[in-house]
Amino acid sequence: MQKENRVGLMIEEQVARVELNRPDKHNALDLDMFRAIVATQKKLAAEKSVRAVVISGHGVDFCTGLDIKALMKDRSGMLKLLWKWLPWRANLAQQVSVGWRQLAVPVFAAIHGRCWGGGLQIALGADFRFVEPGASLSIMEGKWGLIPDMGGTLALSELTPRDHAMLLAMSAQEFSGARALELGLATCVTDEPFEAAIAAASELTERSPDAVAAVKRLYRKSWNSGSGKALARETAYQIRILSGNNQRIAVSRQQGEDIAYKTPPRW
Repeated sequence: MQKENRVGLMIEEQVARVELNRPDKHNALDLDMFRAIVATQKKLAAEKSVRAVVISGHGVDFCTGLDIKALMKDRSGMLKLLWKWLPWRANLAQQVSVGWRQLAVPVFAAIHGRCWGGGLQIALGADFRFVEPGASLSIMEGKWGLIPDMGGTLALSELTPRDHAMLLAMSAQEFSGARALELGLATCVTDEPFEAAIAAASELTERSPDAVAAVKRLYRKSWNSGSGKALARETAYQIRILSGNNQRIAVSRQQGEDIAYKTPPRW
């Protein structure tokens, strides 16, 4: 497999299908795969036709985490993953999770097989996680004497109680898709996570792209912020939406008119 094919990308009917493509290594993350994921995120951020993203893994597993052998052989590679100019900004390792949160469009992760360590960090960056019942998930960094440092902490603080998150990270225990749903880490559990994610993503393309983008931004910024800021954002975003064309198009579509939405703004 050529290095530039670490991640597959296909855009069909306004839904971008992103596929982790290192099946011979169970989609384990080496330096080239980190770079390929971030390059894909940048490409999607610039692609105005994309209305939703679905991330999946090629082969029997979603992603089994870091390729420890490859990265330990390349100490300079580890430094490249962790280096950052500004402490509060994401480094290369964190960007593969945080980058999905930064996209204006909704992002789905379709999880099957093993989703361990860095793989789970990537999935936590998505807005929604559709998980196979028999999937195996784990915050596995503790098994290697490490802490989870790829940005998934942002999502964990929003999705599950602190004591559960701490226990999962400290113990590196594996848990099923059903348990992920109980913990709030799965949006839904289904035997066909990829198909279900594609269907859900396609459904969102029928809604106003302005409203979808604004809801993602509003909830990302306001979920754990003060009530005053949340109320201010609701009003500001609504005024912005009402000043655009897509809200009027949404009304016309509800009345049976076949009108295409206009290119969404980048919120």
